[in-house]
Amino acid sequence: MSELILFWHRRDLRISDNIGLANARNITPKVIGVFCLDFNILKADDIAPARVTYLLGCLQELQQRYIENGSELLILQGVPSEVIPKFAKALEAKAVYWNLDVEPYAKERDRALSRILAREGIEVNTFWDQLLHDPEEILTGNGTPYSVYTPYWKNWNSKAKAAPLPPLEPFMGLTEKEQETAKEMGVIPLPSAKDLGFYWDKPLFLAPGEKVAQSKLERFCDRVIYEYDEKRNFPAIGGTSELSAAIKFGVIGIRTIWQKTVNVMANCHNSIQRENVQTWQQELAWREFYQQALYHFPELAEGPYRETFKNFPWDNNKVKFEAWCQGQTGYPIIDAAMRQLNETGWMHNRCRMIVASFLTKDLIINWQWGEKYFMQKLIDGDLAANNGGWQWSASSGMDPKPLRIFNPATQAQKFDQNGDYIRRWVPELKRVDTKALLTGKITPLEARSRGYVAPIVDHNEQQRRFKELYQQQKADLR
Repeated sequence: MSELILFWHRRDLRISDNIGLANARNITPKVIGVFCLDFNILKADDIAPARVTYLLGCLQELQQRYIENGSELLILQGVPSEVIPKFAKALEAKAVYWNLDVEPYAKERDRALSRILAREGIEVNTFWDQLLHDPEEILTGNGTPYSVYTPYWKNWNSKAKAAPLPPLEPFMGLTEKEQETAKEMGVIPLPSAKDLGFYWDKPLFLAPGEKVAQSKLERFCDRVIYEYDEKRNFPAIGGTSELSAAIKFGVIGIRTIWQKTVNVMANCHNSIQRENVQTWQQELAWREFYQQALYHFPELAEGPYRETFKNFPWDNNKVKFEAWCQGQTGYPIIDAAMRQLNETGWMHNRCRMIVASFLTKDLIINWQWGEKYFMQKLIDGDLAANNGGWQWSASSGMDPKPLRIFNPATQAQKFDQNGDYIRRWVPELKRVDTKALLTGKITPLEARSRGYVAPIVDHNEQQRRFKELYQQQKADLR
């Protein structure tokens, strides 16, 4: 009789190219998938309804994939360190396998669970799956973690990357008696987002599941990637992969993605195409840079990296923050981006940088307010990427150029030249002259007649004030 291994899915919601799952299947055909709806995560105040809805859709497809492979994905709920050991013991599992994570909560949760399973005599095996290189692999010549991207990229890019794993052999499922035991131990049907207290009634920006993600990757690499560097910054154009949610939840393997870029690179006809492909590869490296940063510097999740910002005198005006959240700042590009976020659960990356700069440098509001709001909305909300992006924009993070300020009008004129993006998301400005739309110099009379708000701050004035505050903070630290 085959021994049973439980495979605990977290950020790897797929069967194919899954390192931990493949290792479990190499030991025994009797591998059962489990996913625990973690109360500690679901009860937090930074969970996006769109993200929960996407997660559940991915789990639904994963359950079907398990059935097709001869096994099952079982849904548990509660605190994993309490639920999983009892479940594993009741089913007399030989071991519990899972893939590791970089987030502080996940690391502590995993340590607690490992200790309990060890006391119960249940084997634990863990693996790195969500990264092409684990956080301990890419280090400086002194053996320390990188805090600057460019040298990290050079080292990261020089390393050989693992190939995608071959398809798995079929599994074996639970016996009828074991299925009864599983039900007694709290296995539940997959709930809806509404069952869990989350409400999202709009279409998802990306349909859930591995099949959709694979199809999206194929389409992106068939054409869009060859113009990625040229078009990725224009929010009105579909110039990005739109795979961020799929990568966040691991519904497609990172090795599968990388191998696809290698294949595309081999088919490039000129240096321009190769540069475009490499730019996207560099974005994958940025993701891993932020992941290794959070792994080595978990304090990033709680506050700024740079000393200058640890006691920064933010204004933190709640009325202005609410105007920013609702897309009512009087700056068309800012309002368009925030409305896109609120209505779709997603925002173009260029716009994420623009609105983050505006919140911190124009409104002089703590970046952590914006970081949390993003996590409350984003379908692809990921702690490492979101924190890294916000600290980069706020100038509080790992960045050799610490004081970067975006001018909203300049950004709009450069990246939304015809105003198409603004007009889509701020429909009351649809008929405003393009020059006025992009510069934000809409007369008060016209703004009122169209039901649009006046600018809540003056960019030039706020820029000067922020720089003064920044320089004073630096002086105080000397």
